[in-house]
Amino acid sequence: MAPAPAIAVALLTFACCGLAVAADKAPIKWLRANATFYGGADAAGTMGGACGYDNLYSAGYGTRTAALSTVLFDDGASCGQCYKIACDRKRADPAFCRPGVTVTVTATNLCPPNDALPNDNGGWCNLPRPHFDMAQPAWEKIGVYKGGIIPVMYQRVPCVKKGGVRFRMLGHDYFNLVTVMNVAGAGSIKFMDIKSSDSNDWLPMSRNWGANWQSGTYLTGKMLSFRVTITDGQTIEFKNVVTGGWKFGQTFASKLQFK
Repeated sequence: MAPAPAIAVALLTFACCGLAVAADKAPIKWLRANATFYGGADAAGTMGGACGYDNLYSAGYGTRTAALSTVLFDDGASCGQCYKIACDRKRADPAFCRPGVTVTVTATNLCPPNDALPNDNGGWCNLPRPHFDMAQPAWEKIGVYKGGIIPVMYQRVPCVKKGGVRFRMLGHDYFNLVTVMNVAGAGSIKFMDIKSSDSNDWLPMSRNWGANWQSGTYLTGKMLSFRVTITDGQTIEFKNVVTGGWKFGQTFASKLQFK
């Protein structure tokens, strides 16, 4: 039988470790915001947008999307991020709230400020307000149409996507503009590099706007690889994902995806 002091030490160690595990699994905090909707019942009016995804169906986002207010959009750095949203039944009119339901949306657009209107009466996306202008089909999962605007609770969550990351080639010679789409995990891009098949050097790219990254090197028609780091630190090399002889406007789907 173990001596009493040894048992006490073992129990203390277990208690400490248990507390550490509990701290690691602390729930993500829910934050307050408000939400409106746009784009029509079929979300056709949400296509395009300030992230540059263009057709949200072919880009992998569908109707579960939202435009973020300026404070959340972060000059496009938040493009592709995912948010779980629920109607805040403690603040909402119960006639317009669907309690107990959440919907997860991807950030695909900017909800611009309207400084001509007060923040609490039409200027919903003005600084410093956190606000989601959601695709109507997504909004109606948590709100009743006649309400128009509802208070919500939200939290950032990992993105879950079908298939691999996609790359759309835009721009022209000496100006390669690459739209990165259908990104799982953190959803948003932190760094990106490009390499042609006739070189061993990775060339850094820079964010042009939204989810569009640029390079000023002549790479037209060359087989290309990308090295992408998302905002949670994961990095994947997409080797030769763009085939030789490509044309501007083409989209290339990889078989690789972030976790």
